[in-house]
Amino acid sequence: MAPTDETGQVTPHASPFGTTPPGRPPAAGAAGPNARMPRWLPRAMVLALALIAVFQLGSWAFHQLTGLLINILIAFFLALAIEPAVSWMASRGMRRGLATGLVFLGVMIASAGFVTLLGSMLAGQIIKIVEDFPQYLDSVINWVNAHFNTELKRVDVQEGLLRSDWLRNYVQNSATGVLDVSAQVLGGLFQLLTITLFSFYFAADGPRLRRAICSVLPPAKQAEVLRAWEIAVNKTGGYIYSRGLMALISGVAHYILLQALNVPYAPVLAVWVGLVSQFIPTIGTYLAGALPMLIAFTVDPWYALWVLIFVVVYQQFENYVLQPKLTSKTVDIHPAVAFGSVVAGTALLGAVGALIAIPAVATLQAFLGAYVKRYVVTDDPRVHGHRRRGAGGGPLGRLRALWARRPGAEDSAADGSS
Repeated sequence: MAPTDETGQVTPHASPFGTTPPGRPPAAGAAGPNARMPRWLPRAMVLALALIAVFQLGSWAFHQLTGLLINILIAFFLALAIEPAVSWMASRGMRRGLATGLVFLGVMIASAGFVTLLGSMLAGQIIKIVEDFPQYLDSVINWVNAHFNTELKRVDVQEGLLRSDWLRNYVQNSATGVLDVSAQVLGGLFQLLTITLFSFYFAADGPRLRRAICSVLPPAKQAEVLRAWEIAVNKTGGYIYSRGLMALISGVAHYILLQALNVPYAPVLAVWVGLVSQFIPTIGTYLAGALPMLIAFTVDPWYALWVLIFVVVYQQFENYVLQPKLTSKTVDIHPAVAFGSVVAGTALLGAVGALIAIPAVATLQAFLGAYVKRYVVTDDPRVHGHRRRGAGGGPLGRLRALWARRPGAEDSAADGSS
């Protein structure tokens, strides 16, 4: 039996040479009094803290630069849209910078002329509405008095409006919001200038930008990048071309209607309807038709109804007849896919996403279609939307089978065969 000390533990045997043998190592998980921290632990903690700091810094920088990134994205798609025109002029000996400047100059002149005509038209119509407001108010008061047996007067209505708290609060809020509107206008002008500069550089230095991107890629990847770039240019330019052609047809059709109804400013209104209905997705049709209806209402309320009916009918004709034929060779995507892409683009980037969603999806679809393997579709009726008939041959076959299984049918069949 091994000797024990006072604490009940086994005492180690003394070595015959006068030395004490080493004791047992501590159990697993039990840290000794002189245990040290692993050497990799401080480095791991520093690396984790550095990664967290880099992630926080990148997230903050991304949120701060979101506006700039969206402007660069818009500028890139604008450069893709004008690339065919710039390349056409450059292939005939003109410098790309000069060609890009001429394209931008033409777009700016057309936009400035349209905005000037539209502003003068709106100013004239607002002045006319303000001048004719007493007549409108008299007609409304007479109609109310005739149908509800009241005795309203225009003077009482005007005094009630002028003394109302609603009008006073509206004027105060409008006065305090002038600075906010001015800041928004200045911010919009600065954003427009930023987009114009970036799109000019992207279009003028397109070959240099492509060479810079391809210089850091192997030859196989360079071919893929150039192919994707070419598809993006073709799809974006085709989208702009098809939309411009549909805007021209829509403007001519609405001009004929407005001119027949003797609505003032018919040419400007026709251009407004064509551009807004085609280049503002989803809600562009309603915005485009609202202004001609308002102007037609100042001439005759029935004219506004005729304009509404024409807008609705023409929109159906455009959706089901005109648009499929014009976009079949340029932006060939399904209408449901186009609508879903617009909704997704709006959710991600707002109005900008709605505007560039269709050409972006068309580019992605064309690029994937070049690499997705296709197979021959089987000749199955279900592929064409028809149900496969069973052995009975449809409802008539099932009726024949039931008639054959009726009582006495076998006896009559046997008699007939005999």
